[in-house]
Amino acid sequence: MGDDVFVIQGVDEDGAKLRPGDWIERISSSLASFGTGKRLQYARSVQPCIVNGEKCLAVARGLEQSNPEAFAFVMGFARSNRLRILEDRRRDDRALLPV
Repeated sequence: MGDDVFVIQGVDEDGAKLRPGDWIERISSSLASFGTGKRLQYARSVQPCIVNGEKCLAVARGLEQSNPEAFAFVMGFARSNRLRILEDRRRDDRALLPV
């Protein structure tokens, strides 16, 4: 993900986990495509990731320009569920790791 990234955590502002627990995979898969070998490939702009041992959703800021509807859906989902949204601009070995 070359852009600045929003990290959406799977917990709300009060620390409660969002259910169902597979919401990250559902959103990531909805923007994914099938590549070589008929394997699912996540879009570069929306991917599951691990932050501090917790599964999160990484959303590239560039998605807002390349696919405004998808960006609005993902960010609206996060806001309506009161999920924690952080920004990540790290480029070194501390950068987000894809799942």
